[in-house]
Amino acid sequence: MSEYAKARELGEQAREREWTRPSFGKQLFLGDLRLDLVHPAPEVPEEAAERGEEFVIALRRFLDGHVDPALIERTAQVPDEVVKGLAGLGAFGITIGQEYGGLGLPYLYYCRALMLVGSYCPALATLLSAHQSIGVPQPLKQFGTEEQKREFLPRCARGEISAFLLTEPDVGSDPARLSTTAVRDGDEYVIDGVKLWTTNGVIADLLVVMARTGGKISAFVVEGDSPGITVRRRNSFMGLRGIENGVTEFSQVRVPARNLIGREGQGLKIALTTLNTGRLSLPATCAGGAKWAVKIAREWGNARVQWGRKVGEHEAVATKIAFIAATAYALEALCELTARMADDRRNDIRIEAALAKLYASELSYQVLDELVQIRGGRGFETAESLAARGERGVPAEQMLRDSRINRIFEGSSEIMRLLITREAVDAHLSAAGELIDPDASRAERVQALKRAGAFYARWLPGLVTGAGNLPTAYAAFGPLAAHLRFVERTSRKLARATFYGMSRWQGGLEHKQSFLGRIVDIGAELFAMTAVCVKAEEDAHDLGRRPYELADTFCRQARRRVDTLFDRLWDNSDSQDVRLARYVLDGRYTFLEEGVLDPSIEGPWIGSPQGGENVRRRVV
Repeated sequence: MSEYAKARELGEQAREREWTRPSFGKQLFLGDLRLDLVHPAPEVPEEAAERGEEFVIALRRFLDGHVDPALIERTAQVPDEVVKGLAGLGAFGITIGQEYGGLGLPYLYYCRALMLVGSYCPALATLLSAHQSIGVPQPLKQFGTEEQKREFLPRCARGEISAFLLTEPDVGSDPARLSTTAVRDGDEYVIDGVKLWTTNGVIADLLVVMARTGGKISAFVVEGDSPGITVRRRNSFMGLRGIENGVTEFSQVRVPARNLIGREGQGLKIALTTLNTGRLSLPATCAGGAKWAVKIAREWGNARVQWGRKVGEHEAVATKIAFIAATAYALEALCELTARMADDRRNDIRIEAALAKLYASELSYQVLDELVQIRGGRGFETAESLAARGERGVPAEQMLRDSRINRIFEGSSEIMRLLITREAVDAHLSAAGELIDPDASRAERVQALKRAGAFYARWLPGLVTGAGNLPTAYAAFGPLAAHLRFVERTSRKLARATFYGMSRWQGGLEHKQSFLGRIVDIGAELFAMTAVCVKAEEDAHDLGRRPYELADTFCRQARRRVDTLFDRLWDNSDSQDVRLARYVLDGRYTFLEEGVLDPSIEGPWIGSPQGGENVRRRVV
């Protein structure tokens, strides 16, 4: 079996194969707009909402009075007193149940808290989200035993920091290459290996470690100060300078067998399932940054005058401000709708959470890039430099740098598109998978042909017409009804395009990553349009027409992006691009590299630090 086949098989074994609950995202890709699954948006219980509002208010007061984001950027470290102050508020146990010492708040308020923190200090938001979304609390809540929960969750809620350790120097999105091992020795496991980019790892008290137990991957809770653990270095990045991210080495680290999370071999499934809700933290911080950008764009657009007019009144800038404002409203809508669905638990949100992460990380970066452009030279200048020469210290360039990692964190955009595609075409593979599987037997193909015939006989006729063709459909949404009709029509068009792609390339479709990426991007736009229409219809009760205006502008912008993506499904240079890239890799065009010097520091492309002192530290 090839390395690619092994990696694919490992991924298939880890993913959730059953759809026991409805999925708005799955049906959207099948051409079925199940608006009833998201409208009206699920409500949060009144008591939980009151506690959530109180916490967000207290958090805002603490940030405003005790946190200096410029200091964190300058020193590249979150002060210990800030960490302890957040712990005192309960910020490290927002979603941990009250029975385990946490606040037990809904995901909606977890996301609102991160939106607030992310707008003020993204590094601080990363500290909190890495601890709760992918660190010890989330996997234990879903897969831990009652004994594990009672032992570790109260510690996490009190502020003992946790980290998630999966990535290795030679392992990114391909866990089949994982080399860290955990060998059973009586009542213990012995762990050896090196983990890279361990966010919070430098100061973590508790670790979730993924290690190979035989041929499969398992997950363990490991004490951060266990003998044999060495943090070889603290890494530095273009943004998020305050995060405590390191390289962690394990040498004969002994872990009690009772610290195994779930069963042996469940590690990758635990990681993927955890991320279904864990990914909600990134859309929240992205929405926070975008909402902050609206404020700065409005104030600067009014304050700066050029050629006799405020810069915000010039069309070239006005279009950027409109994009920033409309997109910020949509990202907030997308984040809140997905969080409410996670709280409601009636829907399977694996596709929605992934779409929200992908879309928010991509669009928020564009928003902040446009803000830097609007600010001109001041957008490129650091906040401290601006303040030193007597101007308002707006950290636009820092927010742009800080947001860049969101397109890579917790699954790069490219990997997210592949992950979403696999879930989106699951119904097709269940019906006709063996027909495009070169290893399927003749008997399997015959059975698959029968299943496919029955499935497509029911499914294809439904893609011809629907509510989107009726001028009166979705009338309850007022001026936004036309946009929902567009979503409904386009979801059917998207489903047909997916079917045509499968028919054309069959088993080769999985390698048509650019085509599949555009399919996913169209679905993401449709999900965002739905979310913004749902939010605007709800907000209009208190805010009048203003939410409709933002939603209408966003939908008009999104529709143009969708049209472009559809055009590029079939009219593109993908084949030529792939051929040219192959030539580049083969060295055909090395003459292009002449006349330049490479400032890179010499060293291997993939390596690990050797020796040196342990840079792990405790928050005191």
